[in-house]
Amino acid sequence: MKTIGYIIQKEFKQIFRNKGMLPIIFILPILQLVILSNAATYEVKNIKFAYIDNDHTSTSRSLIEKFNASTYFDVLTDFPSQEKASSAMLAGEVDVVLEIPHQFEKKLLKEKTTDLSITINAIDGAAAGVESVYVNQIVQSFNKDVKMNFRNTSNKIAQPVTIESIPSFWYNTTLDYKTFMVPGILVLLVTMITLFLSGMNIVREKEIGTLEQINVTPIRKSQFIIGKLFPFWVIGMGLLTIGLILAKVIFNIPMIGNIILLYGFTSIYILVILGMGLLISNFTDTQQQAMFISWFFIVIFILMSGLFTPIESMPKWAQLITEFNPIKYFVEIVRMVMLKGSGFMDILPQLWKTLLYAIIMNGLAVWSYKKVN
Repeated sequence: MKTIGYIIQKEFKQIFRNKGMLPIIFILPILQLVILSNAATYEVKNIKFAYIDNDHTSTSRSLIEKFNASTYFDVLTDFPSQEKASSAMLAGEVDVVLEIPHQFEKKLLKEKTTDLSITINAIDGAAAGVESVYVNQIVQSFNKDVKMNFRNTSNKIAQPVTIESIPSFWYNTTLDYKTFMVPGILVLLVTMITLFLSGMNIVREKEIGTLEQINVTPIRKSQFIIGKLFPFWVIGMGLLTIGLILAKVIFNIPMIGNIILLYGFTSIYILVILGMGLLISNFTDTQQQAMFISWFFIVIFILMSGLFTPIESMPKWAQLITEFNPIKYFVEIVRMVMLKGSGFMDILPQLWKTLLYAIIMNGLAVWSYKKVN
């Protein structure tokens, strides 16, 4: 134990003497959490909206006012023809064009039905889908208002029954995207920094030649690996603490569940990441190589973790691959514990898989590490 203690002491001194590593540990996490949590959003605002009013009636103007009153749309201008509207969309000047047909009001009064033409710039398919939802909501609200006006002016006694649904939003009552995104960004914070630091630190020993000097000493392989990785385990737990504090103070993210349970799972998860860092460092000779390989895997893991896109929306083969993604389990656990208040039995399946992952990754890392006796 004394040998491991000396190695740990040496590692902490080496980490804090490295001026290039200190900003990664203390500055990058804060910037990552604050900036990405505000930038990574599913909301689409300031949608450039234009319209073609071929009817010019009070009803058509009321519909346009509905869009003008929305906080999501910026009503820019009207166009006299579809050709000019198409040219504006081609130039990127507008995102959505609404065309109101001739005899719009007349058809509503007589036939009780009419059509609207909506053109949406769908280069960004995700944004276009959100914009389509916004448009449909406004049109439905307008349709409801029109029905009420027609009822008031009708002489019929019998009125149709209106059924309204009242939604109840659980776990995120304000529908704030930050409540969903901040826990996920916290996962990235812990994962990326611990992986990069652990992999680059060991490779740095190779570059400066101290690793060979350590290898010829009586220090056993297990002692060296434990002493080498333990400081980064502590840093990872510290990053989680910093992230939780920032999430509560800056974004007021609810923390309903047991935080000790979250720390317990994180302690196992970090072992997975440290094992990956050690495994990468065993097959690389420079910090640049370690950085590129780490970045290659981390991008794949992040994109297939369910952080930005639902796993249920992925193809079946991709869903099967995500079962081997440790970040997926960490994202699920952080959101379950912080937002839903999940207990130990709720996270047990992910806990067992992560523990198995940690054993396999560290086993491979230790096995592939070569020590000269």
